[in-house]
Amino acid sequence: MSGDIKKIAVIDVGSNSTRLLIAGVHRDGSVEPLHTDLITTRLGEGINEGLLLPGAMERTVQAMACFKTVISNWNVHKLVVTATSAVRDAANRQEFIDLVRFETGYKIMVLSGPEEAFFSYYGVGKGLGEGLQGLAVVDVGGGSTEFTWTERNSLVCGSTRVGAVRMTEGGHTDGKIIELLMPVLAGVKKSCPAAVVGVGGTITNLAAMDLKLTKYDPDRVHGHRLYIEGVHDLLEALTALGTEERKKLPGLQPARADIIVAGSRIILLIMKELGLPYLIVSETDLLYGLASDSIYNVERKNVIHYQ
Repeated sequence: MSGDIKKIAVIDVGSNSTRLLIAGVHRDGSVEPLHTDLITTRLGEGINEGLLLPGAMERTVQAMACFKTVISNWNVHKLVVTATSAVRDAANRQEFIDLVRFETGYKIMVLSGPEEAFFSYYGVGKGLGEGLQGLAVVDVGGGSTEFTWTERNSLVCGSTRVGAVRMTEGGHTDGKIIELLMPVLAGVKKSCPAAVVGVGGTITNLAAMDLKLTKYDPDRVHGHRLYIEGVHDLLEALTALGTEERKKLPGLQPARADIIVAGSRIILLIMKELGLPYLIVSETDLLYGLASDSIYNVERKNVIHYQ
């Protein structure tokens, strides 16, 4: 790897999973993945109560310690550690931040909802090149859903407290999910995007299921068009099965079997509300945006934090 390329490690602590990306960031800001890993830690367990549970915190810290061992073998130039919905919404988030610092030495940067939306959008750009003009990005996570879109030459970043873990545990109806989404989704709808790019575990798992992948293939998932009819059919099939039966379905990560129905409902509702025939699926997301930004800070002129 040439001196013009910096090796970066990014850990993101999400509500459902803790993820690692080790990447080479090129002089132009492009990101070359070198190693990826994901551990389902379900830090957002009990998310609607507003507290991080001791067991969930311990699982997550253990995963981060595992990643620390992996990172030590890569001679990285820089490390970025972030946390999103479960941590930012928790009344005891400082307890978790302190625990991570004590156990791993890592200092966590807690992203706001709009910051998460921005870096997801920026990460999508790493995979789609200059093809973001007129597009909106939706990131469906475990604890929240982020939207980024353009409005009068400005980039608008918004976040809602709607996620696959949060909706599963809360037993939310479709009507309630739409009610929670609309303060931000209405802005996306008004902007009339030419197309929408989707990121996040629910969306990539649905793409893998749509492709009937027996082994996950990021190259096939990236850029896949997930049509609304396919999402509807997958949701019907998933709803008809129990959690253990879902684990056997090609393309579905078994650890996601209990939350995939709620995640699929969120996606279908968004597609219906925006009148989308399909979503474009992106493998490049928040982690890629953070990796690139850590070396070549992206200019943030005309960025509006919507929620």
